[in-house]
Amino acid sequence: MSAENLLRITQTRSVIGRTADQRATVRSLGLRRIRHTVHQPDRPEIRGMLRKVPHLVEFEVVSGAEEVDA
Repeated sequence: MSAENLLRITQTRSVIGRTADQRATVRSLGLRRIRHTVHQPDRPEIRGMLRKVPHLVEFEVVSGAEEVDA
């Protein structure tokens, strides 16, 4: 992987009862269930998605050189 930063994103709350656009945003981030974690590049598009659903996810910045679990 390149040396760019990654975001480690974890879904912390359910999408049940949320609006369709919030459910679609969580899904487009690659999250499928509570406590599911994905790594996404630290890009403005991803940051915008995270700003839309901050109450449903947690995220942290990790180095791209850091080992990423498959």
